Amino acid sequence: MNEMLKITDLHVNYGMIQAIKGVSFHVDEGEIIALIGANGAGKTTILHTITGLVGAASGKIEYKGNDLTKVPAHKIVSMGMSHVPEGRRIFQELSVYDNLLLGAFTRRQKSEISESIERIYKHFPRLEERKNQIAGTLSGGEQQMLAIGRALMARPSIILMDEPSMGLSPLYVSEIFAIIQEINKDGTTVLLVEQNAKKALSISNRAYVLETGNIVLEGDAKELMQNDQVKRAYLGE
Repeated sequence: MNEMLKITDLHVNYGMIQAIKGVSFHVDEGEIIALIGANGAGKTTILHTITGLVGAASGKIEYKGNDLTKVPAHKIVSMGMSHVPEGRRIFQELSVYDNLLLGAFTRRQKSEISESIERIYKHFPRLEERKNQIAGTLSGGEQQMLAIGRALMARPSIILMDEPSMGLSPLYVSEIFAIIQEINKDGTTVLLVEQNAKKALSISNRAYVLETGNIVLEGDAKELMQNDQVKRAYLGE
């Protein structure tokens, strides 16, 4: 398997606080990798550092063999990496269609862009039904679909998702996880940060468990589901 993303000995500080303390992990092409852990463990910080929104104190972030450590965030998108942030962050006052178009800002070909919109509508028929609706009036689940659809408009090789199931009803949670699997089957690699550890592990190839800025466990996702420590701390068993 080709290694797509490699994080080596990553340290991130917020002022005097050491948020990430020497984290190393990798994501291979075609995988779904889950990063699980309690609130405040540093999961979002890792995603923000990979995508250039937060600077690393030290360590290395390599994507397809390129060092991303000093690359600005907007350049990272055009290299084939998309980020679905926590809390969705869609443009509330724009239509669904305009939100999707904004996801294609790195692309120039009009015909390719409309092709991508059609592909997004295939994944998310509900977005097509609501394409002229103002995004702020959508339900939480639909807004999450829009955030994912918008990120896919850049035709990424890898998509980083931060808490895609947060605040959603169980029905929507199942739907979002099914969509993540679909996106992956279509050839997009996924790095998933998720508090719903059970769901995340059920669709992932491998997983890493983060506690207070350190990776404390890693391995095959199905095996981690059987791990007593994981069961107690994250699966409520």
